[in-house]
Amino acid sequence: MAQYIASKLADITDAHATVAARVLQTEGEALLSLSRCLPADLSRTIDAILAIKGRVILSGIGKSGHVARKIAATLASTGTPAFFVHAAEASHGDLGMVTPSDICVLLSNSGETPELRDLVAHCTRFAIPLVGMSRNPDSALMRAADYRLTIPDLPEACTIGMAPTTSTTVMLGLGDALAVALMEARRFQAEEFRTFHPGGRLGAQLAPVRQVMHPAKSIPIVGETTPMAETILTMTAGGFGVAAVIDPAGDLIGVVSDGDLRRNLIDLMDRTAGQVCTRTPVTVTPDTLAAEALAVLNRNKIGVLIVCEGTQPVGILHLHDLLRIGVM
Repeated sequence: MAQYIASKLADITDAHATVAARVLQTEGEALLSLSRCLPADLSRTIDAILAIKGRVILSGIGKSGHVARKIAATLASTGTPAFFVHAAEASHGDLGMVTPSDICVLLSNSGETPELRDLVAHCTRFAIPLVGMSRNPDSALMRAADYRLTIPDLPEACTIGMAPTTSTTVMLGLGDALAVALMEARRFQAEEFRTFHPGGRLGAQLAPVRQVMHPAKSIPIVGETTPMAETILTMTAGGFGVAAVIDPAGDLIGVVSDGDLRRNLIDLMDRTAGQVCTRTPVTVTPDTLAAEALAVLNRNKIGVLIVCEGTQPVGILHLHDLLRIGVM
């Protein structure tokens, strides 16, 4: 009996996996179909968005509304000011959020969503550029639109062919394509992206080293001719397990680490910092991203980095500093 039940459960699990694979294949093929036949107005839409002085307003109802909200969030976080307006609320005062300086992007699979009519009328009345995204090029929405982003008319992934699955996936993919194309057209950089993502792990990874490092006064510094006995005392007092070796001009010429001490145990106390240090050590700049600094530490199997501007040390960064802010 137990074996029979186990067999039936396995059959059910296999059936679930088959359904999941079919859905993903259907939606994946739809995205590939879209990539091979992009909407004719795509480039014109991107140029129109780049030209406006206001913001991109997105709206839709139901599942299309959820997709519109996500596209608005993606645009806003990648350098294109945007926000979502609920179509039903627009008819009760929120139309005031949509101004002649904006461009309006309306999503509707059928293109006949009645809740969008007031938004369409508002855009027409005030000559606000209107972008329609729909599978039906002959719909009311697409006839009214200045820019038409027609998505492939393909079957939904569900067995009854009605639940928004393939259509919403394609809309979302097209929204991502718009956002990234605009991002690249604006030459949007990682530093700007960090500005919009200051919180959480992503914000930590995108933080520049200058925000995490200890200042120049914290660097344990010795000269090239400093005896090793004094160098070890400086390393111990500094608490980083290293000492930066500089020349009379203040340029970094090497670093003495715990590893250097172990490699030079013979006659260590008869030597100078310049004789023991690792020449041309690995360094980063203050503008290096925290995630990149962590990669440098891991790649070189070290725990501390001297931060330099040119050849001048301006800070020191410990692995624990990165872990403390959440870079992993």
